[in-house]
Amino acid sequence: MAPLTTPSRTAAPVWIFDLDNTLHDATAHVFPHLNRSMTAYLERHLGLDTDGANALRIQYWHRYGATLLGLIRHHAVDPHHFLRETHAFPELRRAVLRHPLLRSVLTRLPGRKLVFSNAPVHYSRAVLQLLRVEDLFDDVFTIEHTRFRPKPDPAGFRRLLRKHRVHPRVCIMVEDTLVNLKAAKRLGMKTVWVGPSVRVPAHVDVSIRILAELPSHLRRLYPG
Repeated sequence: MAPLTTPSRTAAPVWIFDLDNTLHDATAHVFPHLNRSMTAYLERHLGLDTDGANALRIQYWHRYGATLLGLIRHHAVDPHHFLRETHAFPELRRAVLRHPLLRSVLTRLPGRKLVFSNAPVHYSRAVLQLLRVEDLFDDVFTIEHTRFRPKPDPAGFRRLLRKHRVHPRVCIMVEDTLVNLKAAKRLGMKTVWVGPSVRVPAHVDVSIRILAELPSHLRRLYPG
């Protein structure tokens, strides 16, 4: 593929949104369910007791950034099977907490909008439907699309940029995880950190507590 041309300063932005704990609050219900599901998966498929499975889940998460990567590397686990079983939510509607202003906030942002999530595609699309904003995004780019090299691995970011033929300089990454924002910044993107903060790292251009604050920072992120 031919190299991407450098965009003008006023080129329309491409917003790249993380999903969990960015577009919705996953802390209360979603993440505890995922932790339990992953631990149970390790119990069933690796023959571990609960304590051993939970310890291994956390160990791989710290070492590789995702439990799945450790399971692929050390146990030849089928990633599609893992994601399908661990991201099954019988009561997803009750687990997803939707902010009433979310759709209004997103429609006020100029340019294209993408979702980039380390979650699987079936879960990501289901959450966006429950949030009533799926139609506002041009693409939902998930861990399967990265060939299981999720954020913060730059390979996943590059696959996203190649797919949409966009230069990182026009991209604005909105995310709750600092290590993922650091990877985005190294590629040349602008960065927005969603979460409570007192000390803002140098690789963060804008820090907000909740997504509803994002439009008020638009001039700092997009000069057009």
